[in-house]
Amino acid sequence: MAVAVEEAPWMGWVVAKALMRFAFMVANNLVAIPSYICYVIILQPLRVLDSKRFWYIEGLMYKWLLGMVASWGWYAGYTVMEWGEDIKAISNDEAVMLVNHQATGDVCTLMMCLQDKGPVVAQMMWLMDHIFKYTNFGVVSLIHGDFFIRQGRSYRDQQLLVLKKHLEHNYRSRDRKWIVLFPEGGFLRKRRETSQAFAKKNNLPFLTHVTLPRFGATSIILNALVARQENGSPAGGDAKGLECKSRGLQWIIDATIAYPNAEPIDIQTWILGYRKPTVTHVHYRIFPIKDVPLETDDLARWLYERFIEKEDLLSHFYRTGAFPPPQGQKEAVSREMTLSNTWIFLIQCFAFLSGYLWYHIIQYFYHCLF
Repeated sequence: MAVAVEEAPWMGWVVAKALMRFAFMVANNLVAIPSYICYVIILQPLRVLDSKRFWYIEGLMYKWLLGMVASWGWYAGYTVMEWGEDIKAISNDEAVMLVNHQATGDVCTLMMCLQDKGPVVAQMMWLMDHIFKYTNFGVVSLIHGDFFIRQGRSYRDQQLLVLKKHLEHNYRSRDRKWIVLFPEGGFLRKRRETSQAFAKKNNLPFLTHVTLPRFGATSIILNALVARQENGSPAGGDAKGLECKSRGLQWIIDATIAYPNAEPIDIQTWILGYRKPTVTHVHYRIFPIKDVPLETDDLARWLYERFIEKEDLLSHFYRTGAFPPPQGQKEAVSREMTLSNTWIFLIQCFAFLSGYLWYHIIQYFYHCLF
């Protein structure tokens, strides 16, 4: 009982802080998302006259919105430590990022750690579960051109055809550069048992920290967007003498997210901030597209190999608290990812001022009409 009494003030502060954070998130969404929509509507003439400039402006606003989401975790003490290769070096090239999926907080983590990677966030396309379409951010993702994929065997073939059409109509026309994909097709806790049963049946490795990936969406993306040389081989990575416009996808980024003690952060924690400050670790490995097989069976084996490597990476991390060093090196080097407080302050000010502006504009026209 004494312990409970001593903890009461701390618990009271956690609840009060969570309520204040929730109130701010609601206000933030009420001003930022409608303002984004209003700006997109009023810029439609520019879309007709200069589509590239329109999508550039839309991409900037999209990046600012994701930056606001990232800031919610940042000010709760949820930070990111990056390992492996530096993906900033390829931020202007086209790439597909393959990420393991543990919880809803994975998306928020990526929103944070990609903010300082040049134009990536503004020009990226997300592939996410269709349930996200019905969240507060769903309308923004629909406008931006993200793809919502419906899971389940009965939908699989039809969804892959829809994905192919979506890429053909939205990827190049909107000047997209990166695609973020979760090949496991669901959260680790939901898919682990099914994946392990499939692995046992097909004589595949028994995985604990990741699940065996599904390769349908990856195959569609690569075959739709990888540029081909005259001999039919992929023209990516260090390919020379190709026009920038025709180079297509050049890299595969294998991103592995690890949480301390294998306890992932979910979106509720990210918003309410009731968990103690946590450092999430993200490991990157980059593959030139010319080294990635495009034939279905070969691609499946290649993806299985990547997720077996992820299993080894995560096993090492949970055992030692760090990712292993790259081959040929004695020590792994980590990099702390930071967000600019000044930049966050400015985009929040812009969001609230925009909300105030659009409220009065809409109110004025309402009174004029009625």
